[in-house]
Amino acid sequence: MAGRVFTHCSAATMVTGGAPYGLVRDAAIAVADGRIAWVGARAELPQDWTGVEQHNLGGALVTPALVDCHTHLVFGGDRSREFALRLEGASYEEIARAGGGIRSTVSATRDASDEELLASALRRVDDLIADGVAVIEVKSGYGLSIEHELRMLRVARAIEAKRPVRIRTSWLAAHALPPEFEGEADRYIDEVAIPGLEAAAAERLVDAVDGFCEGIGFTPEQMRRVFDQALDLQLRVKLHAEQLSDLKGAVLAAEYDALSADHLEWLAPEDALLLAEKDVVAVLLPGAFYALRETRLPPMDALREAGVAMALATDCNPGSSPLSSLRLAMNMGCTLFRMTAEEALAGATRNGAKALGLEAEYGTIEPGKRADLAIWDAPHPDYLSYWIGGHLLRGRIGAGTYHDA
Repeated sequence: MAGRVFTHCSAATMVTGGAPYGLVRDAAIAVADGRIAWVGARAELPQDWTGVEQHNLGGALVTPALVDCHTHLVFGGDRSREFALRLEGASYEEIARAGGGIRSTVSATRDASDEELLASALRRVDDLIADGVAVIEVKSGYGLSIEHELRMLRVARAIEAKRPVRIRTSWLAAHALPPEFEGEADRYIDEVAIPGLEAAAAERLVDAVDGFCEGIGFTPEQMRRVFDQALDLQLRVKLHAEQLSDLKGAVLAAEYDALSADHLEWLAPEDALLLAEKDVVAVLLPGAFYALRETRLPPMDALREAGVAMALATDCNPGSSPLSSLRLAMNMGCTLFRMTAEEALAGATRNGAKALGLEAEYGTIEPGKRADLAIWDAPHPDYLSYWIGGHLLRGRIGAGTYHDA
């Protein structure tokens, strides 16, 4: 039989219904044609696989490759000065209303060349790869014109040719208003967000459609117009919802069968039931919560009780979450949001994949899934959320082929 077997490892399969983490001690993982063919205890390896080439992983921990399902990692410039202003007492909203925030990144992004945008994005991608990440969602939203929003997505698509990662792109033109549309949000939706989405779809640059539904962003009614166009183009939607206030963005997301509703610090506990009913993933972003020194936690108990799938992501961006470590986001999910270590790892694997509509390919170690795995120098899956910083990744298995970290 053609293929390869990876042996002498502990496999956190992340398959539900068994031991915590689906943990298999002294495991073997059989791979053929870039897909997982079998996983289980090494002593139970089927006879057909015993004569196949074997790779001894030396007792390492194996998990599904991590999935970062919410990033803004293509951008120009930085906002370190705004970080200092926040330390001096200015709020995120005050900075945004004074022309800083997203608008300052828009100016820097428009001024940067494609080559500069790609080079800076690759540095952040390299950080994520070193953390075991194999799938990254990248949003537009710092161009805020049709030309520059499309340019951002082309740069995001170019990452796949430069690094061993899968990129999923989201159209986020409804992120903020550029100066030329000050006070004219409806005109911006009509002249940029909707026709730009049509152009992005025609160029096959977009996998999903997102928006920032907030007092300093766009209203649910404005987002509804964008989402109607997304549905016409047969594109799934997701939404930045209830980060700073409760505008019922999550309710809107559920109405449109969204892949995910993201942030959710101000989610009304009763609205968790709607997310569960429509199978909308709650993407939690503790990096932004931490960087903005927020104090209102997402309604974790309500999300758990309703059975909502909870994902974790870095929200990597220059302003509110300058974070390029998904493992640190996992630790923050535990320490700040009171997630369990198992919830955190599920959030960065199984549920992160679900938030991108990729659960058929990524997120668990089971037959039929892509053989994209992370190999860790860690004694137990809990360790991945427990240990802060450092280099725990020993190697990667990408499409069934082993690579040292």
